[in-house]
Amino acid sequence: MSKKGKKAKTPLSDEEQLLLFQQRLLADEEVARRKERLLSVFLKDKLAKEEHNSALNLNKINTQWRTVLREVKTKELHKDIEILSQTFERVVDCKDSVIKSLAKDLSEADEQYAHALRSHMHNIDQLLALQRCRLNLLEENYSMELETLTKEFEIERKTIIEQHEKEIRYLQDVFMAMEQNYIDSEYESKLEFQSMWDDLKNKNIEEKHFLRLQLESVVEDLWRRFQDALKNYTDATEDRKIAFETLKVKDEKSSKDIEVQMKRIQKLQDSILILKGKIMVHSRESEEQNQYIRDDKELVLVQLRKLKAQRTHVREIAQENLVKLTLESNATLKVLRAIVDKGEKILKLAEICRKFETEAEKVLPFYSSILTPEEQEEIEEIIPEELTEELAKVIADYIGMDNFWKRFNKVKLEQLSLQQRRTQLLEINGKLREMLKRYLDGISVSDEVLSQLNPLFIVNYRSNLPQALSKPTTQPDDKKSPATYNIIEAAHVISHIL
Repeated sequence: MSKKGKKAKTPLSDEEQLLLFQQRLLADEEVARRKERLLSVFLKDKLAKEEHNSALNLNKINTQWRTVLREVKTKELHKDIEILSQTFERVVDCKDSVIKSLAKDLSEADEQYAHALRSHMHNIDQLLALQRCRLNLLEENYSMELETLTKEFEIERKTIIEQHEKEIRYLQDVFMAMEQNYIDSEYESKLEFQSMWDDLKNKNIEEKHFLRLQLESVVEDLWRRFQDALKNYTDATEDRKIAFETLKVKDEKSSKDIEVQMKRIQKLQDSILILKGKIMVHSRESEEQNQYIRDDKELVLVQLRKLKAQRTHVREIAQENLVKLTLESNATLKVLRAIVDKGEKILKLAEICRKFETEAEKVLPFYSSILTPEEQEEIEEIIPEELTEELAKVIADYIGMDNFWKRFNKVKLEQLSLQQRRTQLLEINGKLREMLKRYLDGISVSDEVLSQLNPLFIVNYRSNLPQALSKPTTQPDDKKSPATYNIIEAAHVISHIL
């Protein structure tokens, strides 16, 4: 009974106390987690209800607000529709009147357009013929340059391909020789490796037997000592025999583990030695092979640099040729676009000027030359002697513009004549105004008029007007002042227009 009581009152060990403390902590953590889960579920339900209620209230407010806005918007739209209907009626009336006037203008414009179209098409045909001639010349020059460039490119390409094929054959031969040398060296290294491996294996077996013999002698001595100590120990400590047996079992297990580990260590040492030998052999072979490969690599790199330099040089030449070709093509395109824009501008101006032409100009747009046949023959005899090659080429290019220059010169002459007529009419108008003013001053009675000579007072068939107002008497011997005319050279006009 006393033994049982002692066993019941024995205190708990440290490990048991730790286990109890961990169990209590785990139970407290589980309770706290359950509480947190319940709170999160409760809060989520509450939040979902609040969101649902807020969405319903927002929908109700939006529906009521939309009804109010619709009523206000309908009133505004009714007012806008009334105003728009009135303005629409006014606009329709205005448009009807405009349409009637435009219909009349259209009928007149159609007649003018038909006449203008005929003359316009004639001028366009002439301009197109000129442009086609120029384009044919440009295309011929372009095709000639392109053929020369393609021939040069093909010749350079063939030379490069031949050099490349020669170098590839040379590299293939070098590669085959390297492979043959590598196969021979590999066979020799394998034989050396096999012989070294057999020697090392025999040495390791001998060392292993020697170590086993030493260890067996040491273990036997230790076993004897252990038996003597065991007897003394059993005699001295019978009470602790049970504990010793347990420790012995443990010792046997640990000794077995030690033997296993020793075997593993021995195997690892053997493998390390073998691998070190292999590494040394392979490092020597790899260094020799790397040296051969480096030398070959340097030779190949030198050849590759030469090829790259040649390729870059060829590319630069081809790129320069391509850049020149693109620049010339872009320049020609720009010139052609400028010519097309200029032609369109001239045609638009011709359409605008067509509205201001008279009926005579519409019927006979090009007048015949004013010169007599004798004068024309003299000019034809004089001109070929004075013409140079460049000027003759320019004149030949612009023969198709004769009709245009005729109309231009005719308009220029009419403009000059109208300006002279305007100056004459302005002078006459000024004289008439002075005469009218003096007449009105003579009719009226005032201090200023009475203080001066009255132009209406005639004495002895003579008026008080100054002699400057009277027209000068022209005698047949008097000569008139020569009229001045502005003359524009054709070369100057061509340089500024084209």
